[in-house]
Amino acid sequence: MPRATRSSTARAYNDAVTQEPQQLSSPPATPDVSKKGSRRARSNTGKSGNVKEEVPSTPANSSRKRSRKPSKQEEGDVNDLPHNLGTALPTPGLEETEDLASTRPQKRSKRSDPFEKLDPEVKRTPKKANYGLTPGVSPYPDFLRPTPEECEEVVRILEKKHGKVIVPNAVPPPSLDVAGCGEVPSVLDALIRTRLSANTTNKNSSTAFQGLVARFGTLKEGIGKGSVDWDAVRRAPNHEVFKAIERGGLAKIKSKDIQEILQMAYEENQERRSALTSPSGDPAGAEHEPESEKQEEIAKAKQNVISLDHLHLLSTNEAIEKMLSFPGIGPKTASCVALFCLQRPSFAVDTHVFRLCQYLGWVPKSVKKGEPKVDRNTTYSHCDARIPDEFKYPLHQLLIKHGKVCPRCRAITGTTSANWEEGCPIEHLVKRHGSKKGGSSAAAREKAKDAAQEGDEAEDEEDVSADEER
Repeated sequence: MPRATRSSTARAYNDAVTQEPQQLSSPPATPDVSKKGSRRARSNTGKSGNVKEEVPSTPANSSRKRSRKPSKQEEGDVNDLPHNLGTALPTPGLEETEDLASTRPQKRSKRSDPFEKLDPEVKRTPKKANYGLTPGVSPYPDFLRPTPEECEEVVRILEKKHGKVIVPNAVPPPSLDVAGCGEVPSVLDALIRTRLSANTTNKNSSTAFQGLVARFGTLKEGIGKGSVDWDAVRRAPNHEVFKAIERGGLAKIKSKDIQEILQMAYEENQERRSALTSPSGDPAGAEHEPESEKQEEIAKAKQNVISLDHLHLLSTNEAIEKMLSFPGIGPKTASCVALFCLQRPSFAVDTHVFRLCQYLGWVPKSVKKGEPKVDRNTTYSHCDARIPDEFKYPLHQLLIKHGKVCPRCRAITGTTSANWEEGCPIEHLVKRHGSKKGGSSAAAREKAKDAAQEGDEAEDEEDVSADEER
């Protein structure tokens, strides 16, 4: 038996105390990290990476509630307007108890519904009716080209190359298979057909128009017999119009534009009907309208046959301004309808006409301070003011034809393109731009000018010989 000493007795007592479990009346409090720990604890904390950090525990009987972050679905208000439009601004004077959540902006939706129904009661912001341009006034008043002589020369040369252009005496009857570009008697038909033809091929626009005919049909009897039932198109859900013209391209935009045009025309028809049946009524152009046409206009409005034929009663500039007030209708579309449907002199500018007007130097290369940049719209406004009326129709047709077939004036050709060596009948009049076009040397322009003059002399000799034979 080992001898019990004072030190061994104390050691045994300490071991017994540490082995005995402690009975606590409540969980231990969270240790205070600011207090100085034991020597062993201090030495352990000095060894990085070997000690796992303890997370303070919450007492079981604590009355403190844990805070929670708001869920994502609480952001924004379900009544906010779509497409990040927010809501109306608060009106001064309203009670403070008004629901403030309605002023919160909504998160932008990832995808808009292409079949969203058009609400005819919702009016879009009125567009600029004249695109910042004044009809009949050039935006470049100090640029004095083209001259009447230049216009006549281009018409003469291009007619020898592409054939003589004859202005039709009457507008051809409408086709239900080809959309065209305004060459129909009905102004509304012409406007919608030309809208369908924008930014697409003739084949696609015709396909879109055929879709409208197949889906909504034509009027079988009455005043508008043979025309598309435009009132049915106006009243249809937007997704039906979308599906009808989907194969023509840009159907989402064009379907909404077409239905808004029809709604605006319908409302104007009803307003004119009320004015024409009123003793004091005097709608625009009524002073030029015979009584029989007034009665026909009243009957159309009564039967909901939508029409814009009253634009025939307005001046050319007034008619173009009216067409420009419709959604999706720009200067080119309005000018085409005026030229082909209303049979008014108007120099419509498409991409081919614009390119050749630049090549011919009929618009400035650089503009003065305060003048608008040169684009298709300003080219239309300038050239329409400068070109004599008798040359507007043939120049429009000839420049489009030439811009499509000329091996040098087409948009995508260059000096290495096929048939470039065949030349161009107006080579002496143009200065092409673009790295692939190579430009025209003075010698080449002089040669083309001589060729054009020789052609004129040959024609004159043929005319003299023909006269002598008679």
